[in-house]
Amino acid sequence: MATGQLFSKTTQALFYNYKQLPIQRMLDFDFLCGRETPSVAGIINPGAEGFQKLFFGQEEIAIPVHSTIEAACAAHPTADVFINFASFRSAASSSMSALKQPTIKVVAIIAEGVPEADSKQLIAYARSNNKVVIGPATVGGIQAGAFKIGDTAGTIDNIVQCKLYRPGSVGFVSKSGGMSNELYNTIARVTDGIYEGIAIGGDVFPGSTLSDHVLRFNNIPQVKMMVVLGELGGRDEYSLVEALKQGKINKPVVAWVSGTCARLFKSEVQFGHAGAKSGGEMESAQAKNQALKDAGAVVPSSYEAFESAIKETFDKLAQDGKIAPVKEVTPPQIPEDLNTAIKSGKVRAPTHVISTISDDRGEEPCYAGVPMSSIVEQGFGVGDVISLLWFKRSLPRYCSRFIEICIMLCADHGPCVSGAHNTIVTARAGKDLVSSLVSGLLTIGPRFGGAIDDAARYFKDAYDRNLTPYEFVEGMKKKGIRVPGIGHRIKRGDNRDKRVELLQRYARENFPSVKYMEYAVQVETYTLSKANNLVLNVDGAIGSLFLDLLAGSGMFTKQEIDEIVEIGYLNGLFVLARSIGLIGHTFDQKRLKQPLYRHPWEDVLYTK
Repeated sequence: MATGQLFSKTTQALFYNYKQLPIQRMLDFDFLCGRETPSVAGIINPGAEGFQKLFFGQEEIAIPVHSTIEAACAAHPTADVFINFASFRSAASSSMSALKQPTIKVVAIIAEGVPEADSKQLIAYARSNNKVVIGPATVGGIQAGAFKIGDTAGTIDNIVQCKLYRPGSVGFVSKSGGMSNELYNTIARVTDGIYEGIAIGGDVFPGSTLSDHVLRFNNIPQVKMMVVLGELGGRDEYSLVEALKQGKINKPVVAWVSGTCARLFKSEVQFGHAGAKSGGEMESAQAKNQALKDAGAVVPSSYEAFESAIKETFDKLAQDGKIAPVKEVTPPQIPEDLNTAIKSGKVRAPTHVISTISDDRGEEPCYAGVPMSSIVEQGFGVGDVISLLWFKRSLPRYCSRFIEICIMLCADHGPCVSGAHNTIVTARAGKDLVSSLVSGLLTIGPRFGGAIDDAARYFKDAYDRNLTPYEFVEGMKKKGIRVPGIGHRIKRGDNRDKRVELLQRYARENFPSVKYMEYAVQVETYTLSKANNLVLNVDGAIGSLFLDLLAGSGMFTKQEIDEIVEIGYLNGLFVLARSIGLIGHTFDQKRLKQPLYRHPWEDVLYTK
């Protein structure tokens, strides 16, 4: 066991099993104490590597993350404290691995429930190798103004209240972590504060004992008195009694063993800690308190009198000139986290992204305000989801059904169109699904798919301006623009596209009005008089019918319709639909295990 000070203002630790809050609390304490370097040198997170971003005052820092204890110790040879936040299942093995590293001197084990046999092995190894184990079942410890372990002493407000940002003259050791927070506050009220405080943990076999730390404090010149808080159960306090009797301790010890109420119960009492179990008479709080008093410790008559006993002891040392007044300092203000400040209403922070279509902050995601459960329970289809996410409203069923028909009809158009061809070539090159899909999607534009938007724009403009089909077509011709949505490579006036016929039939049967579609048909009649292949194609049919859907539903203003057409909603429909087919082509090529595609020479005209 170490015989003197464990920590200093330059002590650094390795933190096992990443926990954001206790690490940030350590770093905030560092800043409060005016440390130049963070006390956490590295984080060990099995299976992960990289960095974790945390705050050191106002500055954001990146703390290295290592996948193994050995790698972390090698990377940070000056870090001699190992803070173990592993669960009780792996705490013993990871702690032993840390103890075996030559750079590690102190291991703090936070987990409760570590098997007693494992604890004994850890204790034996630590003692034989002159190392210190704090815990298991500990909150850790603190050296005021220098270093703290994990969540020791709680929040920053509590640390400031207890004046732990600068050293005092009292060495404190307790079995209980929760009670140590209480005593830090008590000691700060009636003395100049803590120099070092340790919670040894409440298990039956702690890695270091109350007397181990009292003997250490006795060798630290800055510690002028010791305060000890024990509890019923076990016999740890008796080693302190023996040390006092043997004259090994020459500084005042104020002690109290809690659990005197156990005698009020007729049966054996088990308190919160595994070791706090009332056994025989010697393990009772009364017997321990009497033994400590007989050995020379200052023991009050009750816990309520504990504070007064600490104060009287400290005041006498001060009167005798053994304690010099501590110079008070004003600790720096810890910057408040933005999220905390926003929640408390202290600041207004601008957002960087606006979303009006979905919200996942509640118990379940919502699409345009409609909970996900309602979408499923009401039997909504893909068209209904699109209406919520694209148009921010529930469209009538005939509208959402029309959207679904469009998706089905446009999902694929064979392997030879540009998008499918690109996807097939990319898949055969061994690329992944996303790469293959994107390579096909990137061909969508004015000549492939994008004509839906243009068809809607031009048909709407012509109809709204009351242009006759002749005026519209001839006007476009003068501008050198082909009429979008008119013309097909294969289909003719006497061999129409079945998809167009299906869409037109559905609209005539279900839409309140089909004025834009009928106008497109009139334009087709005129263009067919010029050439038999200038038929209304599927792009033109969808473009004109979508205008009828928007106008006829009565759910959109004229301005909204113009905006929908201008933004490119209809092209989005084609992109969504065709993605289904492109994904299918990717899977098809992968399933068939097709080799790398190379275009045949005979299909290329080589010329100068």
